Amino acid sequence: MDWPKSWYEILWAPWRMAYIATVAGKQNSGCFLCEAAKGSDDRASLVVLRGGHSFVILNRYPYNTGHLMIAPYRHVASPEDLRDDEMREIGLLLKASLEALRAVYRPEGFNIGINVGDVAGAGVPGHMHVHVVPRWKGDSNFITVIGGTKVISQTLEETYDKLRPELEKAARKYGVTVKD
Repeated sequence: MDWPKSWYEILWAPWRMAYIATVAGKQNSGCFLCEAAKGSDDRASLVVLRGGHSFVILNRYPYNTGHLMIAPYRHVASPEDLRDDEMREIGLLLKASLEALRAVYRPEGFNIGINVGDVAGAGVPGHMHVHVVPRWKGDSNFITVIGGTKVISQTLEETYDKLRPELEKAARKYGVTVKD
């Protein structure tokens, strides 16, 4: 059967309107990491854990379920701008994040990275952060390869609720001062 072209080229994603309404056109309205760090509703801002110098936040537009970002509270552009205490805590939160993600999702690998500057792909060029993306064999399937579409299998709220207790436990294990 020859389907009408408009039928099979449409991918309905009405939840993307939240992105359009809150992010599109607001690129210069401030730093979402600074706003999240200053906020009081961690669940709403997706701040999974607060340390003494840095925090862990879920990526609101993740590459995979469990995509975390670790950022200092201070608005600095590059790792060499970090104080030693900030750099140490970010490293410990990276260890804790890996441990928590392994416990909750059992990924087979991770992409971990920092994009410094616009040309490197930094979405927030003025506020450095570390991406931690869990990966599984087959997480790029036909819909990703052929359709250019990524399927995220869990809501951000469910991800938050599953990761928060594990991340808190792992952070305390590594000596991070966890703020409530």
